[in-house]
Amino acid sequence: MLQSLHVKNLALIDEAEVDFTGGLNILSGETGAGKSIIIGSINLALGEKIQKEMLRENKETGELETALVELLFTVEDARARAQLEALEVYPENDEVILSRRIVNGRGAARVNGESVPASRIKEIAAILIDIHGQHEHQSLLSKKKHLEILDDFAGEALAKEKSALAGTYHSYRKLLEEESRADVDTKEREREISLLEYEVKEIEEAALREGEDEELESDYRRFSNGQKIVEAVNAAYGNTGGAEGASELVGRAVREISSVASYDDRLSNLEQQLLEIDGLLNDFNREIADYAESMEFDEETFYEVERRLDTVNHLKDKYGDTIPKVLAALDEKRERLMKLCDYDSYLEGLRADMKKTKATLDKQCKTVSDIRKEAAGRLTEAVTAALKDLNFLDVRFTMEFERTADYTANGYDDAGFLISTNPGEPLKPLGKVASGGELSRIMLGIKTVLADEDAVETLIFDEIDSGISGRTAQMVSEKMNMLGRNHQIICITHLPQIAAMADSHYLIQKSVQNQATVSTIERLGAAQSIEELARMLGGVEITETVRKSAKEMRELAESKKLGR
Repeated sequence: MLQSLHVKNLALIDEAEVDFTGGLNILSGETGAGKSIIIGSINLALGEKIQKEMLRENKETGELETALVELLFTVEDARARAQLEALEVYPENDEVILSRRIVNGRGAARVNGESVPASRIKEIAAILIDIHGQHEHQSLLSKKKHLEILDDFAGEALAKEKSALAGTYHSYRKLLEEESRADVDTKEREREISLLEYEVKEIEEAALREGEDEELESDYRRFSNGQKIVEAVNAAYGNTGGAEGASELVGRAVREISSVASYDDRLSNLEQQLLEIDGLLNDFNREIADYAESMEFDEETFYEVERRLDTVNHLKDKYGDTIPKVLAALDEKRERLMKLCDYDSYLEGLRADMKKTKATLDKQCKTVSDIRKEAAGRLTEAVTAALKDLNFLDVRFTMEFERTADYTANGYDDAGFLISTNPGEPLKPLGKVASGGELSRIMLGIKTVLADEDAVETLIFDEIDSGISGRTAQMVSEKMNMLGRNHQIICITHLPQIAAMADSHYLIQKSVQNQATVSTIERLGAAQSIEELARMLGGVEITETVRKSAKEMRELAESKKLGR
């Protein structure tokens, strides 16, 4: 459940803290008061792209203000906790904090204080919250979206089979590409064999070793800077090991301190420190002397290193930018050469692999399709019941399956929703029948069904009431009330019928403070909620009659909620 939202320096909001409750949380306010900023802020925290218009400039400096959005979730559902732990997110005291700080237009996301990429936040957010945006219902016009909804409903049983299918499809596509490349005439095959034989020989004769290029580059640097190294080593040895070098001077200091160290414990400590320095210097002098004696910078060895490095770099430029890649290319060329030299056997084996893989793919596609069709029956039955609750009284809702022209990584199903909203009308594709308001209600019905199937506890609806009024609005409010029995609902609305159902009602309003326009949000008490309902009912002028109607609407909603 979304426990609280903290927003700072975004759009019209200076700083706001909102504590949400379980059940149905309603956000209302005048048009332009900043309702969309709340959803926009939540989306930002959940990893969405930063919209420039939401960022604020400092009036004095003209620079962008540092913005912050922070969401606090409580997670008690066992399935949700298991999914989070699979992403290495471990709730602390049943809490998960998602935050996004935006500095100079760039966002930094954190989960429980640890930095994560925005893509990771989205994965985590999908477990905790589901947001239905203002125009999301328009996605129902796409058949592709219908299949996504069905697959979400089918759950893990389908996901496992789809994963196996995708792997087989990948192998199938590789075989198709190989078959296309294999279709060459005799002359072209002979030319390729000749080239492959040359390339294999070139790499084999080089006898490359992994890590050899790094050793050669190190030797080349050492040889090419030999004179500088000699001068520097000799100078260093002269400064530390010569007659007047550091070792001699430290040795004298040791003798002087040792002669008086027995008179004072503090001097004994200093003597020990000097002895350690003396020992380190002596060790250094022996090692640098050995290095100087071992230095060899003959021209013949340098030439061999340079020639070998040129050979290695030539092969890396031609076959891969690292030695492992060059050796991998060698294996591929050997394999290709072997196939072309025994061409008939190669083709026979390739065709056998194609036949076997295609049979497996067909079987897996059928398994996936069977699971989908079984799930589609349950989904459309549940959505039909939900739509009747949303004033589609004579609705018929089903799903039609066809086959794609070829296999895909998602199977061979081309499926879409069909609907009939009036008696006697034939079933037709959803996108060709439903109006905007109907699509909005259909998406609400689908969300209601999906919410009961997964562990997502918090659902946000941004103006789900688009295009509806009257009796339909009343039925939508009752559906929201039912949904709020098992989920936390946060809903932005402009309809009093829906707002009246609130378990917690929040008012977003705009005002001028310190010569600047700001948006604020506050939770309303019972009397304040009725006043807001009256504003939603009556518009500019709120009469006592309107207030009475608002109170009656609130009382009617409370009587409906007693069924909880």
